[in-house]
Amino acid sequence: MQVSLRRLALCPLGVARSVHIRDTFLSPAPCLLSKCTRTLFSETGVWEKDYRTETRRRVEEWWHPRIMAQSKQDTQEEGRTKFYVLSMFPYPSGRLHMGHVRVYTISDTIGHFQRMRGHQVLNPMGWDAFGLPAENAAIERGLDPEEWTNSNIQSMREQLDSLSLCFNWDREVTTCLPDYYRWTQYLFIKLFEAGLAYQKEAVVNWDPVDQTVLADEQVDENGHSWRSGALVEQKMLTQWFIRTTNYAKPLLDALADLPEWYGVKAMQANWIGKCTGCYFDFKLKVNGEMTGETLLAYCSSPETVFGAAFLAILPSHRLLHGSSSVRSALEKNLQPGRDCLTEVTARNLFTNQEVPVVISHREAFDGYLDTVIGIPDCSEEDLSVARALNLSWTTVLQSEEDEAQTLINSDEFSGLSRQQAFDSITQKAREQKVGGHLTSSKLRDWLISRQRYWGTPIPVVHCGSCGPVAVSEDELPVSLPKLPSLTGKGASPLDAAHDWVNCKCPRCKGPARRETDTMDTFVDSAWYYFRYTDPQNQHRPFERHLADHWLPVDVYIGGKEHAVMHLYYARFLSHFCRDQGLVGHREPFRKLLVQGLIKGQTFRLADSGQYLKREDLDFTDNEPVARCGGRVEVTWEKMSKSKHNGLDPQEVVEQYGVDTVRLYILYAAPPEQDILWNVKKDALPGVLRWQSRLWQLVTKLRAARQLGGTPNPSVLKKKELVETEKIWGNKNYAIQEVTSHFTEDFLFNAAISRLMGLTNTLNGATVRVVQHSVEFEEALAALIMMTAPMAPHLASEVWAGLCQVQNPLSPLLQRGGDILQQPWPTVDPEYLDAPDFVELSVRINNKPCGKVTVPLMVSKDSEQVQKLVLESALGKKHLGDQRIKRAILSPRTALINFLTDE
Repeated sequence: MQVSLRRLALCPLGVARSVHIRDTFLSPAPCLLSKCTRTLFSETGVWEKDYRTETRRRVEEWWHPRIMAQSKQDTQEEGRTKFYVLSMFPYPSGRLHMGHVRVYTISDTIGHFQRMRGHQVLNPMGWDAFGLPAENAAIERGLDPEEWTNSNIQSMREQLDSLSLCFNWDREVTTCLPDYYRWTQYLFIKLFEAGLAYQKEAVVNWDPVDQTVLADEQVDENGHSWRSGALVEQKMLTQWFIRTTNYAKPLLDALADLPEWYGVKAMQANWIGKCTGCYFDFKLKVNGEMTGETLLAYCSSPETVFGAAFLAILPSHRLLHGSSSVRSALEKNLQPGRDCLTEVTARNLFTNQEVPVVISHREAFDGYLDTVIGIPDCSEEDLSVARALNLSWTTVLQSEEDEAQTLINSDEFSGLSRQQAFDSITQKAREQKVGGHLTSSKLRDWLISRQRYWGTPIPVVHCGSCGPVAVSEDELPVSLPKLPSLTGKGASPLDAAHDWVNCKCPRCKGPARRETDTMDTFVDSAWYYFRYTDPQNQHRPFERHLADHWLPVDVYIGGKEHAVMHLYYARFLSHFCRDQGLVGHREPFRKLLVQGLIKGQTFRLADSGQYLKREDLDFTDNEPVARCGGRVEVTWEKMSKSKHNGLDPQEVVEQYGVDTVRLYILYAAPPEQDILWNVKKDALPGVLRWQSRLWQLVTKLRAARQLGGTPNPSVLKKKELVETEKIWGNKNYAIQEVTSHFTEDFLFNAAISRLMGLTNTLNGATVRVVQHSVEFEEALAALIMMTAPMAPHLASEVWAGLCQVQNPLSPLLQRGGDILQQPWPTVDPEYLDAPDFVELSVRINNKPCGKVTVPLMVSKDSEQVQKLVLESALGKKHLGDQRIKRAILSPRTALINFLTDE
């Protein structure tokens, strides 16, 4: 291989100016130095040769406040491309768990990386602070939930700070504060005014332990509450709903424009269902007299709506079980086990046709439907019911010679094809606001009422004359009243606040009562990403120009358990805000990064299922044995106090250090996979060794430059120049790969592996190459820069040591500034201009078996070539199930020979 000397001219020889890093910091406290047997370069200017436990502790103590201070730079600096990285905000339970550490480590890493790329980064934090856990904890302890919540927020914020997580704390939001839920109420009023927030009597899921209603999504497949675990009961209650079904089709269609979300797009699409039908509004009559009740009925073929013969309801329908004015008329005709024609009729507000209401003999319709339009022309079952009850209907479909169907007897839609009529009828129904919004039969509206105290009050008053009336916007927030005590029994605790409940109607000024249900906490979290863009605004939820600047969120990070509910509600509210002119886009999140669980090892008695503590076990043999006797089952499960498999992040950090924990979390598995926390496995020892090797590389360079004489690249011989060429190629390849992992697939474990590979290359460099080559210096600088977002304390210190190396050759080491202030390294143009690939002959036990194409710049890197060959189709076919003893990469020709057990 011919070695080019093209880069030697880039770095002039001579003594570079000295950069006195320690002069930029505060002087160390004398007591700290006297107590510490080891020294820290940033404090003393003395470089320790080894990275030991005490050195690590001193490094993190020194750099923690400085890293936190650097992060406080204003996010509103102009002239830079924005980057909004958002991690799902936590419920303030009082203690962080390892799942929190994982998600916030990922967001912090991405934030540092994007700042180094020159982006204007928003990485905010807040608190999902309303909800049952705080209320239940307050009841148990006799506390005010506000007091309990604020105490927990303070504690968790201190824990987050101790992990050096650089959030934009000046944008902190807390959902239980009036300056936040005022705007939650404002958005509710907008939904109410748009006809999307409504109240109706419904059969609902009742949690008998938490004494509140649950949405369908909060009940598991076995009928138990998602939070309390209680068997859910069915109750008839008047509740508040948000008509998310009106947005089903836009939400479904918009998924196509989003990047793949680790399977979440498919989960969202499945949740919404195929939007092939719609609802139409009906007014009910008894004996020809209007009852004032409106009923929505689903039509699976909206284009045939003029051919309706009846409207069918299930025996479980609210009209038969609640306080409806038509209940008695329906019950007269109820005959279990058969279809029953009733005295009640329903007038379709779109077609103006009147049809009878039929009580179906069926226990269920398709999906969650309880009211459907019976159209004999397009359903054999509807035809059978109509004939059995001797009902009349209008034929609306006519088949042509080519078997295409057109509409007849359908007013102005007659003569249209079914597809044309489908589009025209649903559009006109939407324009007339009498239905027509395409949705699926399996999707229900969002039930948001909760019969508890600690939540956002619903800003509605009930007036005997005016009905439900929204509170005027200038009277917001409707603040929670102080209550002398809370209990978990009976109706909403707010009913006891008589002075608060009794009020005047905003419309007629007559006596009225406030709504005492509070909102589901999912309403609070459906819009918090907007508030982060303008958190101090006292006049509106957020300014449009600020929301339009920052949104959509570039990367949204959180648990996959929120793939359906939270993401669906957040997407819905973003679509709604777009239609209200509050923002200029519909979708709130561009990329979604779901994270897996961190699981701990659990030990259970096989007979009883009782979870055991580690001290209850004998680990003398290979298999643990219970001291109390009995067979033990060993599994990996989500960390939990009740399962005795949890970890206190603070204790873990004290033992291993912040950087080690961060690197372990990023290296142990890709973000979407679960981590089985086991410090004895390769991941933790691997990152511990790697940190020491990074330190040793700086030690190696500093020592080489102290050997005497001025560094001079021209003294390097041909073999040494080949070595520098390899270092240069590995550096560029690492930059290319790591940057891709940070921006595209977020495989931080693969990024760390690549950096470890570059570390190994530099570790193998000869003394003369270290002493005289700019390639080693720049590759080491790039290595430290790319490590910085993941291990900022260690990277900050080794960068300080690197920048004070004697006689630096590279301008990189002479520009000053801490590591997190450095620009992210970029690939050299010459690397990109070089021929991209080379064909490499592959042999197995000296026998040719084919060729594999590899990047030219890594074609001399044995480790990388082996990896690429094994990942190729040829490698998987011929080497996939063999044990490789050795791989020999030819230094002269494009050939690699694998020696295996034959």
